[in-house]
This record gives sequence, C-alpha cells and structure tokens, in this order.
Amino acid sequence: MLTDMEPIPEDWQHALVIVAHPDDIEYGAAAAVARWTDQGKDVRYVLVTSGEAGIAGLHPRECGPLREEEERRSAAVVGVTQVEFLGYPDGRIEYGTQLRMDLARVIRQHRPEMVVTMNHRETWGPGFLNSADHRAVGSAVLDAVSDAANEWIFPELVESPWTGVRWAAVNAMLGVTHAVDVTATVERAVQSLCEHHAYLAALGTDPVVDQAARQIEMATGPKPGFDAERAVGFELFVFGG
Repeated sequence: MLTDMEPIPEDWQHALVIVAHPDDIEYGAAAAVARWTDQGKDVRYVLVTSGEAGIAGLHPRECGPLREEEERRSAAVVGVTQVEFLGYPDGRIEYGTQLRMDLARVIRQHRPEMVVTMNHRETWGPGFLNSADHRAVGSAVLDAVSDAANEWIFPELVESPWTGVRWAAVNAMLGVTHAVDVTATVERAVQSLCEHHAYLAALGTDPVVDQAARQIEMATGPKPGFDAERAVGFELFVFGG
C-alpha cells in the first residue's frame, strides 16, 4: 500500500477531545485515543451535552445521568480519566457566541496542544445527513481554538488566553487528510463503545458487542494511501501554537 496520506502528528503531550454527545468519541476516535494514552499522553474529554434525549422511552432526567456514567466508563477503557459535561440541551445546541465562549473557556482551562472534534459538515457522505448538534459543536470548536488565543474576543473570561493549540483534528469520513494507525487498539475501541450498553441496546436487537464491533469495523477500515491494517481518519487543521 502506498503511503501518501500523512500520519497525524504525535509530537505533543496534551489533547482535548470536544464532542456533542456521549458515544460520539467511541464511534471511531476512541481507537486513536487508546493509542495516544498508551504513549503516555494526557487526553481529556469535554461533552457539550449529556445525551439525555438519546434513548426513546427513557425520560431525560433518567437518561442524562445514565449516559454520563456510560461515558465515564467508556473513557476509562481507553485511559481517559477526566470527563466534563457542559450541560447544553441535547438536540438543541445552537452555534453562536455563547457556545464559542464556553468552548474557549475549556480550551483555556485544559491548555491542549491537540484539539479533537467530530464532523462539522452537512453530511457524512451522499445521502447521509449529519446532526444539527454535531454541526454546531464541530464548527464552534474550530472557532473556539482561535477565540481561546485572543484576549479581546471574550474579555469576560477570567482564564488566561491559550495560544498553545497546534492542531485541530476533525474525525470525519469526507475530506480526510491524515490518519492514525489503530491496528493495536481496535479491540479496546470495541470495548469502549460497548460501555454505552443502554444506548446501544435501545438501538436494535442485536447483541451490544456485535453492534459495537460492526461500527468500529466501519470506522477503522484501511485508508487509501495510508499503510496500516486499521486506521482512523481525520481532517487536520494547523494553528500557530
């Protein structure tokens, strides 16, 4: 296999993964997270919602705490111990200055070199719409990296500006520019997704482990031009850092 897709840079120590819902990270990116924590890197999660609208028939008051706990267990499987929830309403996130400010705040607090988020585009591919929450959060994360570095955009923030983000990596299916070899961590990625047991059980009648294995198989297939049996693809954006 020709290697003309570059690997994600790994000369960093601190990463912050910001997504909309519990389980967003586990549908692929967690395999890369497991690789990075195995290297001794510090990876932390920020979830904009608690996923409380994600299980049909289960009231958000019960669903939110359940899904938060599933996310914490899932994170632990891949070596992540710091998981934060911002409390935005699931399914009703709006892109805007409030979201950008809150994300700039957490970037300043955690001071990452690498920021990871999800697909912010309209679709996952032809005929497959992306959710409004994903679009809003993904776009706001990219803007918040610059916001976090500028002392004048949100002067009400008490945290010091952080100019140390060097890259933002968007876990996507289209527009992929870089990849991570996750051949050694695929099984842990399956285990991590399995921790979302209640969520997956509500999606179908197949055993949770079978659902998880299929999803990870799709997300970590070989990438054209990247020499790895299993890989996760990202669109990489470079910042000053």
